[in-house]
Amino acid sequence: MFSSLMATFIGIGGAEDDPAPESTDTEAAKGSLEKIEELRSLGDVQDLLSLLLDGLKDYMVLYAPRVLLALLWLIVGLFLVKLIVKLVGRGFKVRDVNESVQIFVLSVLRVGLRIILVIMVLGILGVPTASLGFIIGAASLAIGFALKDTLQNFAGGIIVLLLKPYEVGHYIEAQGFSGTVREIQIFNTILATSDNRRVIIPNGKLSTSSLINYSIESTRRVEVMIGIGYEDDIEQARSVLLGLINDDERTHHDPEPVVKVGALGDSSVDILARVWVDRSDFWAYRVELLEKVKQAFDREGISIPYPQTEVTVRQDGSMDNNKGNVE
Repeated sequence: MFSSLMATFIGIGGAEDDPAPESTDTEAAKGSLEKIEELRSLGDVQDLLSLLLDGLKDYMVLYAPRVLLALLWLIVGLFLVKLIVKLVGRGFKVRDVNESVQIFVLSVLRVGLRIILVIMVLGILGVPTASLGFIIGAASLAIGFALKDTLQNFAGGIIVLLLKPYEVGHYIEAQGFSGTVREIQIFNTILATSDNRRVIIPNGKLSTSSLINYSIESTRRVEVMIGIGYEDDIEQARSVLLGLINDDERTHHDPEPVVKVGALGDSSVDILARVWVDRSDFWAYRVELLEKVKQAFDREGISIPYPQTEVTVRQDGSMDNNKGNVE
């Protein structure tokens, strides 16, 4: 309505002052209307900006404490994350943990703590985090089921590298295999058997089952059982065996070697010898001792009997019983 009145007023004034053609009056009216619309649009923008500023002020007054608290938590949290990662890294260095494991575990720890921190900050700002936590938990559960065996082997590798039940170079027996540890990886342990075969065992099984580590102790006990004939002199055999043991420089005398009758077998009196030696001398000492015992018993006339069976054959009539030995 205001626009129509202005157009009429301008049109009348133009007709009195300057009797121009009708087309000129129409163009002038249109230009005036465009100027009025521009002024009205500018006023609407100013009103909108004013409303936005008022809303922003109200929002800042209402949420400023939350924002400041969230910012404070973020700063303190980042500092705590850095401190925790640093302390865990120092613990790894003290325990001499494998460097690759250190890097991986510290990275996972850093990322995990930061995710927890972000969720806490969002909760302080009023963002609902229950659904976010549910999504993260569901995704983690799905990934865990899909990679169950792989994650078990990975966790086993971490346990092995942290607790160190065995190390590279140790001779172990596990999962039906025995050999020297050549490499400890994140998921597997590689053994080299005595006949130079490579055995790869998953770390998950090694961390949850029993194993024998022959190399972890500095000394080992050599135990041999040697049989002599029932007609042989036990004390003579013991004296010869003790002499061989004491003459060997590799023999430990704390504790002292033990040579006693270990068992009375079907064909022999079994002499048991127990000797402590260095771990590195175990196998060589044992095989050499057996060789020396055989040679010494042969010189002393002490027999080492082998199992034998006596068979009696009975015949009819007055014929004598025949006896024969079957070796």
